Amino acid sequence: MMGFLMRKDVRKLLKRKDSDAGEKGRALEEVRASLFSKLREFGGGKRQQTTLWGPTVALTFNFFVSVSIILMNKLVLVTVGFNYPIFLSFLHYVCSWLIMAILNALSILSLSTPSKSTKYSSLLSLGIVMSLSTGLANVSLKYNSVGFYQMAKIAVTPAIVLAEFVLFRKKISFLKVLALTVVSVGVAVATVTDLQFHFFGACIAVAWIVPSAVNKILWSNLQQQENWTALALMWKTTPITLFFLVMLMPYLDPPGVLSFKWNLYNSTIIGASAVLGFLLQWSGALALGATSATTHVVLGQFKTCVILLGGFLIFGSNPGPISILGAITALVGMSLYTYLNLQPSSSKQSLSKSKLGKENADGSHADESV
Repeated sequence: MMGFLMRKDVRKLLKRKDSDAGEKGRALEEVRASLFSKLREFGGGKRQQTTLWGPTVALTFNFFVSVSIILMNKLVLVTVGFNYPIFLSFLHYVCSWLIMAILNALSILSLSTPSKSTKYSSLLSLGIVMSLSTGLANVSLKYNSVGFYQMAKIAVTPAIVLAEFVLFRKKISFLKVLALTVVSVGVAVATVTDLQFHFFGACIAVAWIVPSAVNKILWSNLQQQENWTALALMWKTTPITLFFLVMLMPYLDPPGVLSFKWNLYNSTIIGASAVLGFLLQWSGALALGATSATTHVVLGQFKTCVILLGGFLIFGSNPGPISILGAITALVGMSLYTYLNLQPSSSKQSLSKSKLGKENADGSHADESV
């Protein structure tokens, strides 16, 4: 046996196999590095803003996930009868943390923080408002109809505009204010026929407005100003969010979560909701990093109009002419807001091109004089 292995032709064959295995390993490493580079580029706020496809893909991804999870959470809280909205949010974040830990362990994604240090108070504030925003949203969805839940989101838009002015002295033009007003009025008219709510649920919806606005502003600011990737920021803030969700459970959840009927069907539905929760958090972070807090809220109102008009056109539902008119009005306002958002970027690009042309002209004149 040893003599056979020591033969010259056998040794060459073994060396060739080792070389092929090494080449395959290097190719696999290159593919994984390329995948990681693409995902990191997609997850960075500043990187997404440099191209058109970044915001488009992020907003589209967030749109479909948001519609799915609203319907799924309503199924969990009402049809399945899982009357523990804060614990449901807790499961969402536990699932998110486990998925990120698996991705990190497999070296598929890096969860490293940016080189520039961020104040811990900023991360702590984000973790707290995330727990309040997500937890209170599910409590509101439990007690109120989907229409009232969407109606409450209208108040988030002026809250974001006011908060950004107070915190960052950020102003928006009169035309953008007019467009946002048209959007808000249109959504209000579109959802006025579905305003079933509970008094306690209405109070929760009002209390949810401020944390939701601050949550979106902090996410957008940390990604765009301090160059956090979406997953790295999620990884840092999820333990904080989990801690404060545990603190909220005794006050907003009824007792008896362990006595819930955890059969296969219920567990599958709740598990699917948890996976969608991770996708919602990730897609929302990508959208906020690529655009702005106000644009993200307008996207949420766009979802409301699409659901209403889609039900009318595809499934033959009849929400009434007033609701349809409101949805169309909101879409007109969203189109105007989108158009106004595209204007500054184009003017800046033309200004930079003119500056570049002037510098090149000056350079050529200098070369001629020399």
